[in-house]
Amino acid sequence: MRQQSYLARLLASAALTAILATGLGGCQTTGMPDITGSLGSKAEANPATDPRRAVEVYGERFRANPKDPDAALKYGQALRAIGQRAQAVAVLERATILNPGNRALLAGWGRALADNGESQRAFDVLGRAHTPENPDWRILSVQGTVLDKLGRHEEARSYYASALRIMPDEPSVLSNLGMSYVLTKELAKAEAALRRAYTSAKADGRIRQNLALVVGLQGRFDEAESIVKADLPAEEAAANVAYLKQMLGRSNARVGSGNTSSANTSRS
Repeated sequence: MRQQSYLARLLASAALTAILATGLGGCQTTGMPDITGSLGSKAEANPATDPRRAVEVYGERFRANPKDPDAALKYGQALRAIGQRAQAVAVLERATILNPGNRALLAGWGRALADNGESQRAFDVLGRAHTPENPDWRILSVQGTVLDKLGRHEEARSYYASALRIMPDEPSVLSNLGMSYVLTKELAKAEAALRRAYTSAKADGRIRQNLALVVGLQGRFDEAESIVKADLPAEEAAANVAYLKQMLGRSNARVGSGNTSSANTSRS
């Protein structure tokens, strides 16, 4: 279990909605995309769009009042966005202890644990963030990605199915389902799920990435390139194609060597 496939390691916070969190062209922030945006000057930085500025603003609020759940959540999200995963776990754990039963904090803590590679603990915490009587499709989807990291793929897919019953054809869930099938080399099923996700008006560039990767893994490289280049400026399209080739080279090497063992109890 110590070894894990390249694709398994790419199950990341999850997005928890996209496995290839770095993105084609390298434009995505690390961690789950709660806070995104390019970094500007400190004078102009907006905490709503700049995670580093958000760390400053919400960190100060949190230190002034650790019981403030909103400050803790936004501080934790910002820390995750800049890759300070262990610190995000510590902040959200403390806030959860100070606000027992706060399900939003439990969800945030669980996601931070998943980012930090603590898969089993993340799954347990996320299970406390909603109830069978009032399930949250987003948390169900995250739980599915955590189970995939633990190598419990069939169980993971039952969580994706539950999420899709609440939110039919939700592209983020379909994308996670598709990448779950990649981990077990069921590429036709992976492609079917990702194509469903890709047709949604809510689909983003990360779903395009995942679909292109799965198509390319099946040897249809021209089609994969056309997917990543569609409707993009020439420079960005070229960067995406270069990144796709890099990802396919790594993924094919792993798959070809038979290195598809399950992920560790660590996690997105």
